[in-house]
Amino acid sequence: MSQKQLKEAFISNLNGTSLLEISLGLSLAPLCLLCRGLLLILYYLHYGKPLSSRTYSLLLDFLVLVSPLLFCCTVLSPILYFMPILIAAFCAGIFSKIYSQRKHKTQVPFRKILRDFQKTSLDPEYIPAITVFRVYVNVLTSISILAVDFPQYPRRYAKAETYGTGVMDLGVGAFIFGNALVCPEVRQKSDGTQPKLSSLARQFFSVWPLIFLGTGRLLSVKSLEYHEHTSEYGVHWNFFFTLAFVRLAASLLLAMFPKNKSWIVALNLAVLYQLILNTTSLKTFILHGSDGRDTRVGFLNANREGLLSLFGYLAIYLASVQVGLCLLKCRSSVAGWTGAVRLSLLAVLLLLVLLRGSQGGPRAQAAPVPRRMANLSYCLWVLAHCLAFFTWFVVADLTLLFTRLLVPGSSVPCCWDVVKPPPTRAQPAVGAVPVGREGARAHVCLISAINKNQLLFFLLANVMTGMVNILVDTIHSNTAFTLCILHLYMFSNCLIMHILHAKNIVLKFW
Repeated sequence: MSQKQLKEAFISNLNGTSLLEISLGLSLAPLCLLCRGLLLILYYLHYGKPLSSRTYSLLLDFLVLVSPLLFCCTVLSPILYFMPILIAAFCAGIFSKIYSQRKHKTQVPFRKILRDFQKTSLDPEYIPAITVFRVYVNVLTSISILAVDFPQYPRRYAKAETYGTGVMDLGVGAFIFGNALVCPEVRQKSDGTQPKLSSLARQFFSVWPLIFLGTGRLLSVKSLEYHEHTSEYGVHWNFFFTLAFVRLAASLLLAMFPKNKSWIVALNLAVLYQLILNTTSLKTFILHGSDGRDTRVGFLNANREGLLSLFGYLAIYLASVQVGLCLLKCRSSVAGWTGAVRLSLLAVLLLLVLLRGSQGGPRAQAAPVPRRMANLSYCLWVLAHCLAFFTWFVVADLTLLFTRLLVPGSSVPCCWDVVKPPPTRAQPAVGAVPVGREGARAHVCLISAINKNQLLFFLLANVMTGMVNILVDTIHSNTAFTLCILHLYMFSNCLIMHILHAKNIVLKFW
């Protein structure tokens, strides 16, 4: 068996992991973000100034925001269930130290501080959780696309062959969810500000980089005879084509239907697609080809997974547009976002109940989520976990904002800006940071750096992954070597983003 065939077999015929393990794994990134912010506030409390060194900022960000995730998906995966508890306990210890050492002349009851905090007004134009969500989806995907080729990455985290929920099965859906949150239909202030045709034309033009990258990936993979998982998208289709065509199709639908009713369009599309799968031979065609023997003759046969799963991904995109519109509705205060968190958690619970029902009740074990079809179950699973992931980032942001206000003058990058501080009396219950984004100036933040060049970050990750696989026998690598390679790979990519950010360079020309 050739090296190419060995690597293809290594990532094939897998069954995924449990929903609980994926949920616990998704809680790690928000906890890492919270830990980084609390450490910066504690530093300010001790030294009276923010961490200003660019080198130390990069090292802190990488060691706290990226490295723990890399360890948790490799050598620490056997104890993954304990990692959120350990990180949360560490964060609680830091918060307790900050709270006990806050510099106030009068001690104010904790409940009084919380009541005043609820009245804090926030900048409605900037929602840090959206930025952090999109960046972390990029980071987690970048880690996984290389780590999956090493034996230290658990096979249950890799993409499932037919049915199952692997960590990587969530990747494309999470990218689509994140893109929909910042799409023009969400960011546009009013339906009548721009003609729909001109807006649609701009959308068509804006996806050409994805088409270009998809074509480049196709040509490079075929010319280098690079290993690929054919049942993922097909012979010629790939991730970039899916993103481009979903965005175009969504723009067309949102030009015909009111965008504030996009959830209805998404629901009808997902249910209709599921009905077709259940009542016709389409499911058999996707899984086994037109002749039932996994034929790949003809363009549709060759790329059936990538082409037909577009219906499911389109439903996810349209539902995510509705989420984005809801997030922009009067969420300009801490009280508003606290209510949004409660509503979001209820929506997650509802989606999980619907997921259980869509899997056929007692037959759920026989027919788990199928990523290759992107059917109704897959859509519900992706939306539930992405919404939960986003909600934990909102909770982390609110916690950091509360802690910042306990320590006047402290700042945390990629955190909310205060428009109106809490009400004050003779002695302030909590301190207020100055209005404006002093945090962005005080720190060179890795999250901001990646956010500025997200497509470049992902492209570099793909190129570096290919280089490592060509130069290294990943399947037979030992643990120490694997960890060194993965850290070097992620740090190199982060360093490039850091340098570009420090020089205020954005490589975007479309």
